Amino acid sequence: MAIPGNFLSESTSSMDPAITGWTPKTNCTLLMGTGGRVGDGCLTMKSVAAGEMQCRTVSSYAVVAGNDYEVFADAAGGTVPERIGIRWMTASNVEISVSWSMTTSSASASWHRIAVTATAPTDATMAQVLFSSTPAAGAVSSYLENVYFGLPIRTGGNLLTHGAEGHELATNWPYVAATNCSIARTMPPVSWPTINYVGGGAVATMTVTANGDASFRCTEQALVTPGQEYLASSHLNPPTSGSTAWIELRFYDAAHSQIQATRANLAAPGTNYYMQSVSDVAPPTAVYASVAFGLTGATAGQVLRTDTSAITVAPVLVTDSVVPYSDTSFEAGVGTWTVVSGVATLGRTSPWAPSIDAFYAMTITSSTATTSVIRSGRYPLPDGEVNFRSSLTATVTAGGWTLTRGLRWYDAANASLGLTTGLAGAAPTPGWWKLSNDFVRPVGATQVAFEWTLVATAPSSVLRVDVAAIWPVLPAFEVEPDDATGSVRITLRELNLGDAVSLWRVTPDGRRTHVRGTAGLISGTTVTSSSMVIEDYEAPLGIPVYYYAEMLAPGATLASHRTSDTVTISLADRNECWLKDPGNPQRNLRVLVKQGPNWQRPIAQAEYRVRGRRNSVVLSDVRGGLEGGLALWTRTDEERGALHWLLDSGNVLLWQAMPGMGVSDMYVNVGQVDEARVTSYAPEPWREWQLPLREADMPTTVGVAGSAGRTWQDVLTENATWEDVLNRYATWEDVFLNRPIGG
Repeated sequence: MAIPGNFLSESTSSMDPAITGWTPKTNCTLLMGTGGRVGDGCLTMKSVAAGEMQCRTVSSYAVVAGNDYEVFADAAGGTVPERIGIRWMTASNVEISVSWSMTTSSASASWHRIAVTATAPTDATMAQVLFSSTPAAGAVSSYLENVYFGLPIRTGGNLLTHGAEGHELATNWPYVAATNCSIARTMPPVSWPTINYVGGGAVATMTVTANGDASFRCTEQALVTPGQEYLASSHLNPPTSGSTAWIELRFYDAAHSQIQATRANLAAPGTNYYMQSVSDVAPPTAVYASVAFGLTGATAGQVLRTDTSAITVAPVLVTDSVVPYSDTSFEAGVGTWTVVSGVATLGRTSPWAPSIDAFYAMTITSSTATTSVIRSGRYPLPDGEVNFRSSLTATVTAGGWTLTRGLRWYDAANASLGLTTGLAGAAPTPGWWKLSNDFVRPVGATQVAFEWTLVATAPSSVLRVDVAAIWPVLPAFEVEPDDATGSVRITLRELNLGDAVSLWRVTPDGRRTHVRGTAGLISGTTVTSSSMVIEDYEAPLGIPVYYYAEMLAPGATLASHRTSDTVTISLADRNECWLKDPGNPQRNLRVLVKQGPNWQRPIAQAEYRVRGRRNSVVLSDVRGGLEGGLALWTRTDEERGALHWLLDSGNVLLWQAMPGMGVSDMYVNVGQVDEARVTSYAPEPWREWQLPLREADMPTTVGVAGSAGRTWQDVLTENATWEDVLNRYATWEDVFLNRPIGG
């Protein structure tokens, strides 16, 4: 893969498929080697005799005097160390000077990075890349590949200069010893990933003078903004795995006096180079920031090396999250998280252990199968926002857990306003899972904190978590009861296209019933939009219900799920009832009950009289459902017309009454209807109806056509012109019911 911004061609950089971009300069021959890292090919430079040998690029590359340029490469050679340089040329290709890197501190047969950054001198218009080593005999080989020449490659957003970040620029190197040490630039043979273009080459090297703490610092100070969170990072190379190596983010005021320092220790698993970062918010009087490094409890002669130092604005892993990076990613430790109760302990993983962001995660360990509660610090909430989502990504690495995820709310005086939680559930396994919940901010809340109750289901259970966030959102699962239509509006957001979604209504007795959608019951329905809005007209009256949704990705065996809040539909007059057409909610009608049915339950039987026996033999089928007559009143001509419209289709209807009226919700077929006047007075609008009912099964294939609240605005939104309406619907009733031709 080509290195971004490289002046060299891909062939000249990678030595694949040929080394024609290079030519001998002094005391060497060039051969095509094998065993490269970015491709099989590499450049072999072999000495003709003892003494320095050099090769260079065939081409010269245009440069601008006064600009900084960088060259780096991966080199190898078990016999002799190497260096790399930039050969500055005039327009007529006359050499002006050469800017050499440091020579690698020792020879290494492993691929390692060599690099230098230098300023193009006056009169320089062209440049070449040089590669050099000094063997003590002929026929000694050095190897080269993955070569870059161009402008310095930086860490994105780094507030420090390239000289402070990578140590390849020797002039005005901004590092000094602070305590009990000496400091220098060195170039050890370190093997970096081939695509780590900001790492490698020269490093800052601190040597401890005497036993005790030692540190050095960067003299360069970057401008910062008070109230903004910043992240300092660097690769640290500790002398031993047990060493306490650290990085510190320091803030300074306008007079360059230090006013705050935040430190993060490296949890080193070995003696390699490990990325370590630390973050904090710039205090009110901060103007500048810088970095420092050190060892705690060091031994005389120990060495700490650092590379690729940076100060950046702290990343926002979740847009608008109120959780600072220190509590989100756990790079410097567990932040403000604490154990409120129980035996659980909080810790931080070793670098390079599996995590979601950067290099660390937080671990929660319970030695016994008991309950613990953990809580974060308090985070300020933005004004005006009501709905918030919390999320943590977690993986079970030992034992098992049952989790109750919640948020604790606080007012401006730091007084708790209570805890809101989701339902308890088992932590899913295996792998990482994003566990999120939506909560409504209580009145008066100005701050919020995570609070989780964790039940370890086995001794020595371990849960690893990362990327904690709380941010304002439209709820992913929202339910709103509507008493006027006797329905619940359900909104599912942030769905993944192609997933299979199933949706249930759950009553207090735990019974789950599939909710009806446009194509029938929502059971394994393919998601075709990132959001779904469903109006549930079959939810019971006066009974609290909640909704449960499962989403199954294509090819997956485990489904994600969501649980809604609990809602209740009310009916102000318990003497009324609802008659509903499950497939056509526009026809639903609330009517006044005169008298409930006296139920009969018919049964098909065959009687056989046996001669000489007193009792006959009766063969029976199963007993049928309820049958009876419902007496209703309509009070206006409009109500009477609406009831006729409801009954015209002959569809199975849903009859619903309030709890305590002696009947349960029932799907019914309506037989021959009697409509009678209540008086002989002709203008009297009241009518008495006799509806013969027979209990029926819930229709499972009927889909909901439109909405009880369908308006002309809906028609306008769905159709660009009236011609489109005429072409799409056969009748005005079809327009009202949203029943398009062919749909």
